[in-house]
Amino acid sequence: MNIVIWTLQGFIASIFMFSGVNKTFIDEKTLVKKGQTGVEGLNKWFIKFIGISEILGAVALILPILFNKWTLLTPISAICLGCIMIPAAFIHNKRDEPKSVVINVMVFICCGLISYYRFQ
Repeated sequence: MNIVIWTLQGFIASIFMFSGVNKTFIDEKTLVKKGQTGVEGLNKWFIKFIGISEILGAVALILPILFNKWTLLTPISAICLGCIMIPAAFIHNKRDEPKSVVINVMVFICCGLISYYRFQ
């Protein structure tokens, strides 16, 4: 099971790292064109804040367990990243983007599994 959880951690960390780097360094219009429609209409600095939070969360999913230091950060970051998916799903549902809502739910479930198994 440890291999499955590590795989999930790597997958979820890469998703959030990619999304976070894009939100941190790319403008809103380009993000919307790339498919990250949830940022449309948000303040530029709020988008950057979300991006930096996602980057930090992705790092916290991997490094604490990898180096066996502050290991409680991994399940906490999984919970926090999962919580980001709740408003994201509502935003995508409001925009009538069912594919994005399904992705948000799947990421939420993966984050829940990571936090559950890493708390043990």
